[in-house]
Amino acid sequence: MNKADLAARRAAHWRGTRRLTAALLLLWLLTGFGAVFFARELYRFSLFGWPLSFYMAAQGCSLVYLAIIVCYAWRMRRLDRRARGDAP
Repeated sequence: MNKADLAARRAAHWRGTRRLTAALLLLWLLTGFGAVFFARELYRFSLFGWPLSFYMAAQGCSLVYLAIIVCYAWRMRRLDRRARGDAP
């Protein structure tokens, strides 16, 4: 592998990493902000007998954050393997 191929592979890896990070940070921001900003509107709906705004604050946002972490780990593993040339 020559330097040009290595530089192109490295640039593609960091472009994918930045894109993934930006998308997941946007999802994190929308989840945290949305649960607080729309709390009054979400109060009208209930989930398992609790107002949806309470559920989002107590459980829902935490589950979304956990899903963000899992997605990040899974996608980064794929990006790293692709950058090393292990997988297509």
